[in-house]
Amino acid sequence: MRFMRYRSTGKAVFSVKYHVIWCPKYRRGVLGGAAELRLKQIIGEVVAEVGGMVIEVATMPDHVHLLVELPPQVAVCKLVEVMRGRSSRRLRREFGYLARMTCLWAPSWFVSTVGGAPLEVVQPNVENQKLTAARTRTA
Repeated sequence: MRFMRYRSTGKAVFSVKYHVIWCPKYRRGVLGGAAELRLKQIIGEVVAEVGGMVIEVATMPDHVHLLVELPPQVAVCKLVEVMRGRSSRRLRREFGYLARMTCLWAPSWFVSTVGGAPLEVVQPNVENQKLTAARTRTA
C-alpha cells in the first residue's frame, strides 16, 4: 500500500503526508485546460525541490487539492507559500486571461495531516510508555 511506506534521509525515517486545499481569489473558475496542466507541473517542480513527493493533485475550476509527502524538516506553510507564489506569477505571465487578475490565489488555505495511526491508537501507546518507564525505575 502506498501510504504505509517510510522514506528516509541521512538523519530521519519519516512518513509525513499532508492534504492541502486552496482556491483562486473569489473562487473564480479559472483553472482548466492548459493552465491546469501547467499548474500541476509547477506544483511538481516545487515539491521536488524540497525533496518531497506529490502523491496526488486534483484541480477543479475553482480549487486545488494536493496530497503530498514532505521530509520532516520542510515546513508545510513554506511549501504552500512558494508553490502559490510561483504558480501565481507564472500562470498570470503565461495565460492572458489570468494576467488581468492582480492576485490569482485567495489568501487562505487548508491543511490536514494524513495517514499514520489515529489519536485513539497513539495516545494509549504513549501512556503505556510512561507506565513502563515508571515501573522500570522502581524495579
